[in-house]
Amino acid sequence: MADARELVSELEAGAVLADVPGREQFQGYAVVGVPFRSGHVLGMRRFPASSVGPGYTSVWHRDPSGRWVIYQDEGPRYTCPRAFGPAIDDAPTVPIRVDWVEADRFEVDIEAEGRRLQWQVPLAESAATRALNATASILPRFLRHHRLALAVIARTAGSTLRAGRVRLAGTAPSGQDFFADLRRIWLIEKSTAVVDGVELGEPGPLAEQAHLGDFWLPQRGLFAIGGSFFELYDPARHQQVASRHELPGGGTRKASPESS
Repeated sequence: MADARELVSELEAGAVLADVPGREQFQGYAVVGVPFRSGHVLGMRRFPASSVGPGYTSVWHRDPSGRWVIYQDEGPRYTCPRAFGPAIDDAPTVPIRVDWVEADRFEVDIEAEGRRLQWQVPLAESAATRALNATASILPRFLRHHRLALAVIARTAGSTLRAGRVRLAGTAPSGQDFFADLRRIWLIEKSTAVVDGVELGEPGPLAEQAHLGDFWLPQRGLFAIGGSFFELYDPARHQQVASRHELPGGGTRKASPESS
């Protein structure tokens, strides 16, 4: 069976969108989330294929005070702030490097606009991940995209992986409904990170599990390959706050997904 780096290389070379009409969709791989005992939370999304714009990389960070920042290397109208912007505090567009240094380990680096993030992400398998991956490999697509089936899969995964509450379908902060189709997962047990000179410490569950809308970040580090599917954005029904851009003088302005 191909290792994580090989599977990611295949995605980078030829990720394709699924035949799912009427949905905004993103295909690639992600750190679903890594909680740290210090109260910090990190996540990462790398989607080489997107139905709304260019492929992109984003890095999510929540600090112990509850402040959320989503970094991305494309404009917020094309990236995670499109759906999650109403619940976050900042969304800077900066260069992001993701380097696979081993078959089961990669590094994430951000250094721009006075910000610095360095993150080591080693992946591991277990009996639980192997069992869940084997099940995912034989499930027909209609079950992987069915909300009731996704609810059962999510509860099973949360319990089996000891990851707390897991939801694979729900409503994003924008008001768009979503579902996720995870095809392969790994554990992240020994991640280390430094954000703006602060070491985040040891990974571990939080006293209160973090979430953005109905998307709950796991209480245990998880990496996944798969796709995310969102209801088509409708400015008449969905919140138009896609990001908060820092302005000279420390102010902020709000921008919709239809503005860059």
